Amino acid sequence: MRALFISANTEKINMSVLPLGLACVASSTKRAGYNVAMVDLEIERDTSTVIKDALEGFCPDIIGISVRNIDDQRMENPRLLLDPVKEIVTLCRDLSEVPIVLGGAGYSIFPESALSFLGADMGIQGEGEVVFPELIRRIELGVNLLELPGLYLPGHGLQCERMFVKDQDQLPLPDPDLWPVLSKKEEIWLPVQTRRGCSLNCSYCSTGTIEGRTIRRRSPELVVQWIARWRKAGVERFYFVDNTFNLPPSYAKEICRKIVEHDLDMRWQSIIYPKQIDKELVRLMAKSGCEQVALGFESGNEQILRMINKRFTPTEVREASEILSDFGIRQMGFLLLGSPGETRQSVQESLTFADSLKLDALKITAGVRIYPHTPLAKLAADEGLILSQDPLLSPRFYLAKGLENWLPDTLKEWMVKRTHWMI
Repeated sequence: MRALFISANTEKINMSVLPLGLACVASSTKRAGYNVAMVDLEIERDTSTVIKDALEGFCPDIIGISVRNIDDQRMENPRLLLDPVKEIVTLCRDLSEVPIVLGGAGYSIFPESALSFLGADMGIQGEGEVVFPELIRRIELGVNLLELPGLYLPGHGLQCERMFVKDQDQLPLPDPDLWPVLSKKEEIWLPVQTRRGCSLNCSYCSTGTIEGRTIRRRSPELVVQWIARWRKAGVERFYFVDNTFNLPPSYAKEICRKIVEHDLDMRWQSIIYPKQIDKELVRLMAKSGCEQVALGFESGNEQILRMINKRFTPTEVREASEILSDFGIRQMGFLLLGSPGETRQSVQESLTFADSLKLDALKITAGVRIYPHTPLAKLAADEGLILSQDPLLSPRFYLAKGLENWLPDTLKEWMVKRTHWMI
């Protein structure tokens, strides 16, 4: 059978991205003996023509569509990003009678409601590297699909509890031939994922729903060998997309040591959690080529941090920022305002705190996107802000009372003289 994989994302919300998850599923499907082709719509201007050409030229027996972003996460005039995806599903349906399967990070947060909205034949929540090839095998044999982990069917919901592959080394990383469009993306940072899962359980975060709550790691040596293949192919910029690159610290240090040992002469950036950051780790990061980190400290108020279940303090954030600055690593800070318990005083405290850090840029989010199966969703339902049965596919936001008009005006005032701040 022939499988066509389509990355439906056309948005560049923070940076141009490559569809890493989809490429991993395609690589696993290829390893299972099936013919695969991939289409990345972010780089295409005429998506309809590209899809038509792919369907006519490749003649797939099954289509996998990756859904990355549900909305733009902006409380003021939010945009639902699923309408273009629905058009893609409809076009594929008009041009082909083969099964259409949804997947991806965005889909995994809303498996039932997104499947209904988009009108596909089925969807896979979570890791598809094992499930998708098995789905093809069963379709070939004409056997029952009902026991496939993480499989959703329209109107019938989840068919079998999803699975989490403990040994990530069993799952292939994408081959260079799956991303021949790399040269078309300016200033691309090739995504690298060394581990999946997060046990931190921040009150608003959807990562646990997408990846599970147990950290599952790849072998540092295999990760760095994979990066080395791309370096030989001419790629020099890499982006570690792990939600908390520095946790656990021993693993992060080993990744850095392996990069140094292989003498890869690479540039990279990552997302770090502002806790357990010491000089040894940052020294290794800088030595191995780290140029920039995303520092999601979210608040400068200790009480607010506790309420959103952050396990660090403003003091630890400041210490991390200073160490990173000492080693010449740029910092993109992230501030999240309006969460439960937020007041005008705590907002002012957070803005003052952010202003005192050694940040090269700051991204401020006003209002917190409410995702299903999170403590924030339960709190919002208890407060009557949302219905408990609301699937939350249409974006809903939490903003503490008393900040509605005051917060936008305050942010505008603060940003007048701070050109490196953005909303």
